Amino acid sequence: MAERSFAREVEDLKLGEGEIFRGEGILAITKALLQSGVSYVGGYQGSPISHLMDVLADAKDVLDDLGVHFESSASEAAAAAMLAASINYPLRGAVTWKSTAGTNVACDALTNLASSGVKGGALIILGEDFGEGSSIPQERSHAFAMKSQIWLLDPRPNLESIVKAVEDGFELSEVSNTPVMLEVRIRACHVHGQFVAKANRRPDFTIAEALENPVRDVNRIVLPPASFGHDKEKIEKRRPAAIDFIKQRKLNEHFGPQDGDVGIILQGGMYNTVIRALQFLGLADAYGVSAVPLYVLNVTYPLIDDEVAAFSAGKKAVLMVEEGHPDYLEQAVNTILRRRHVHAAVSGKDVLPMGGDYTAAVLMKGIESFLVTHQAGLLGNRPPLPSADPVLADPKVKALGDVVPARPAGFCTGCPERPIFAAMKLVEKELGQHHISADIGCHLFSILPPFNIGGSTMGYGLGPASASAFNVKAGKKPISIMGDGGFWHNGLSSSVGNAVYNKHDGVIMVVDNFYSSATGGQDILSSRADNPERSTNNPISRAVKGVGAKWVREIDRTYDVAKMRDTLKEALTSKEEGPKVIIASSECMLNKQRRVKPQFSKSVKDGKRMVRERFGVDEDVCTGDHACIRLSGCPSLSVKHTTDPLKDDPVAAIDNTCVGCGNCGEVSEAAVLCPSFYRADIVYNPTGWDRFLARMRGALIGFLQRRRDRRRTVFA
Repeated sequence: MAERSFAREVEDLKLGEGEIFRGEGILAITKALLQSGVSYVGGYQGSPISHLMDVLADAKDVLDDLGVHFESSASEAAAAAMLAASINYPLRGAVTWKSTAGTNVACDALTNLASSGVKGGALIILGEDFGEGSSIPQERSHAFAMKSQIWLLDPRPNLESIVKAVEDGFELSEVSNTPVMLEVRIRACHVHGQFVAKANRRPDFTIAEALENPVRDVNRIVLPPASFGHDKEKIEKRRPAAIDFIKQRKLNEHFGPQDGDVGIILQGGMYNTVIRALQFLGLADAYGVSAVPLYVLNVTYPLIDDEVAAFSAGKKAVLMVEEGHPDYLEQAVNTILRRRHVHAAVSGKDVLPMGGDYTAAVLMKGIESFLVTHQAGLLGNRPPLPSADPVLADPKVKALGDVVPARPAGFCTGCPERPIFAAMKLVEKELGQHHISADIGCHLFSILPPFNIGGSTMGYGLGPASASAFNVKAGKKPISIMGDGGFWHNGLSSSVGNAVYNKHDGVIMVVDNFYSSATGGQDILSSRADNPERSTNNPISRAVKGVGAKWVREIDRTYDVAKMRDTLKEALTSKEEGPKVIIASSECMLNKQRRVKPQFSKSVKDGKRMVRERFGVDEDVCTGDHACIRLSGCPSLSVKHTTDPLKDDPVAAIDNTCVGCGNCGEVSEAAVLCPSFYRADIVYNPTGWDRFLARMRGALIGFLQRRRDRRRTVFA
């Protein structure tokens, strides 16, 4: 297996009553699930919640002892559908995925789940990936909660609050017969802290008991007229029950003074950053004691009208701190206050940005603007605000922005996907540009320099489907790309099956790097490692042929750029009807190095003879045209100046990050660029024979070099 081992983290899951749990927020959630008596857990990995899935995958013994069923779901839709077990049975179930991309995929199942309602607690843990560092479209999960009437928790980002939210989430779900979403941002997932653990609980009702005592309630099945009854039930029973529970348990919190002319209403997940901004303004201390009244929404949907109105009553104005767009909460607060004739002005997106990360600096500026308008007196004793960084403000530093290009994201050193796109560029030179549809995954980096390939990306496993409109007679064929993770997630049916059914005359490139690499190197159906817990070694080629693909080519070493180029050219010029499927396979280099490096180091330490391949550039041969860099883009390829007076340009060079994949040399050979690349074998713990050969080679090379020097002297 390539998956990272979480053996140490698994030990933390065994902590008992009163012991102190220390670690990351996402691991605290994992522990909280076991403390809550969860019966089953599923999900699809993705930042920032991958660790939850990975730890549980390594915790089989712990889960087996508790009678908890865990599985990695094929997609977010499969995970959401898993929660159907809680519709008819008192089973506590939890699933997780990266939102909003995952919530989009799961939407159909979530809609039906929310309509049916649940008997057991159903908790959906969402890794809210929003902001400048996000890898997905900028959308919020809030809309899904509103649309389907699913309650949304957004706890303060500390371990105690997060663990409490998990426990409260299950109870809220059971009390209101409604699934509950628990939203954790990237910072909350990775915040470190501690909490007092509780003993793990065996489920009150197990999956096995449910199987042995089946229950069927036709009123819970989403069919008319029951589906209309479900909608009435949401409004008349489930929502009031949820509101009563939230009020009675005081899930939302108040901080700061009881009274004041102004106040701040904020999402729970924004609490730490708001406190930091107030510190900068001199309105809070290092312990979070605020001079401004705060109403913290650990439950952002539904809002509790009574609490919002009571907090705002008697105030001149309230500021709604709501990260992301649109202003769902600000509009709702306005509606609540106007209906109840509370005259406090509502501020929010007028002083804060509509989108983007709400960092401490952003919030400080917005809160300051709000207070200047509504209660400037609070700002009277504030310390000087942090000035701009003098280094960044220096004109010379600013000038660098005009001459130093932005560094785009790119493939790892030695990535087996890089030669695929080098081959595409070589084919492009010969056959011209083609329309290329991209997909979610590492291969998406091909859109950026130096490859500049790909015109769209529509979803995980939907690359070939997004080229379906181009299924017309023309002089060129469309090319589409997806990875092995996307293939098994959605691509087999929605992309390859769709192309076969519609006789799509395009080229489908399936990049097979043996793992779901972009999400952390988890095994998938076609992984070639033996996994004792899951079924692997199921070839992609067999699957595509099974749905009717006839033209299928397999390349089991993507670093063979010449073969990649020729196969792609064959596909683009083939007269055969139907999709042309190329499966390009090589192991993810990041996972390979993660596995091989410790093994290599141990063997060297044990005194075994080991050989490591390295590549280099002969600067005497290199012409300095840098075509190898333009067609490879490998981070280990760089340039260095040469003392040769006949060369105006710096020559290519390979640094110590090289992993010996050989791509640079393969590209050079396939493109007929130059013979300047060479391979060197570094031998550890050499044998006597190795030392003898090294002496002989050194002697021969020395002889030839001396002869060359003598000839130069003669001609000089």
